[in-house]
Amino acid sequence: MPETDLSTLLPKIWDAFLETLIMVTGAFVAAAVLGVLLGLVVYATRPGNLLANSAVFNAINAVINVVRPVPFIIVAVALIPVTRLVMGTSIGPIAAIFPLALVASVAIARIAESNLVAVDPGVIEAGAAMGARPWRVLFTIVIPEALGPLTLGLTYIFVALVDATAVAGVIGGGGLGDLAMTYGYQRFDWVTMFIVIAVLITIVQLAQFAGNRVARLVLHEGR
Repeated sequence: MPETDLSTLLPKIWDAFLETLIMVTGAFVAAAVLGVLLGLVVYATRPGNLLANSAVFNAINAVINVVRPVPFIIVAVALIPVTRLVMGTSIGPIAAIFPLALVASVAIARIAESNLVAVDPGVIEAGAAMGARPWRVLFTIVIPEALGPLTLGLTYIFVALVDATAVAGVIGGGGLGDLAMTYGYQRFDWVTMFIVIAVLITIVQLAQFAGNRVARLVLHEGR
């Protein structure tokens, strides 16, 4: 087992942590916006719903069903030419944001749709009966009613993105996953590996705590 030089390792862990933070934050923000909007459109265009449109519903639903089951590493590799075109490069944490956001947005869309479908139809019908337009009903009634569970769903995706960045590191994304593989696994430096694992666990625990806290506040205010 090789000796671990902490004076050299700690700056590398800090840099890798920042790279992971860039990937997760950038991908999460982009995916949350796109995913919630997609979920909202899928929900609204369902047969018999506020903006029923079979063509739009079937098209978006098909895309979600095709992308969701594919493992992230396959999506990331398949999208390398597109990532290079969109981001200007396929290497590094900034480039990794594109495939991460794409995969996460599809998952968020399905989570958002599931939470929106669970909203009490009576509340929606009451809003529509008062003369509110469909988009107003969606943004002032449906989304607020589903916000608590949706927050928990977004927290789950944030945690999943932390996991996915480890995979992104293997294919050139950098971050803690790349550090664990390059300095931990390949060099048999288990101290580095354990430190990286501890940092990842800490990030996940903090994210879960924050998500649970926000969800409780939202649910409390909604009562």
